[in-house]
Amino acid sequence: MDITYIPMARGFVYLAAVLDWHTRRVLSWKVSITMDVHFCLDAVEEAIERYGIPEIMNTDQGSQFTSQAFTGLLKEHEIKISMDGKGSWRDNVFIERLWRSVKYKDIYLRAYDSASAVRTGLNRYFNFYNSRRPHSSLDGLTPDQVYFNVLTQTQAA
Repeated sequence: MDITYIPMARGFVYLAAVLDWHTRRVLSWKVSITMDVHFCLDAVEEAIERYGIPEIMNTDQGSQFTSQAFTGLLKEHEIKISMDGKGSWRDNVFIERLWRSVKYKDIYLRAYDSASAVRTGLNRYFNFYNSRRPHSSLDGLTPDQVYFNVLTQTQAA
């Protein structure tokens, strides 16, 4: 899980996402006009509700992720806490690559003018990213195909 900022035509918002490391699938995401812990909690709770409790959660050492509320939620669900070392962006390279894709393939091209437009655009992009964008690291499969172990007839043959 990580947070990034999303520039708009005027101002910016913050984006938090929960990513499955193995499949690169975006499990949940939330947008906020403030960088407090609540939208991070909402993203984790949504991921748990939809996909179950993960064994481990990796984040950086940002104040949202080291807060009592966030670590308490993870402990409540018996989720092991993994935090990257300071300045170790490579520890969370999968979500850093997601941020690059989101920004260069959608955000910078569209210059959204409102938080609601950002949400609509991100919903469209993450649906594309999960279900239609093949990943070389997944042997040309999409995150959904690997996460849900769905093979087309050609791939099965």
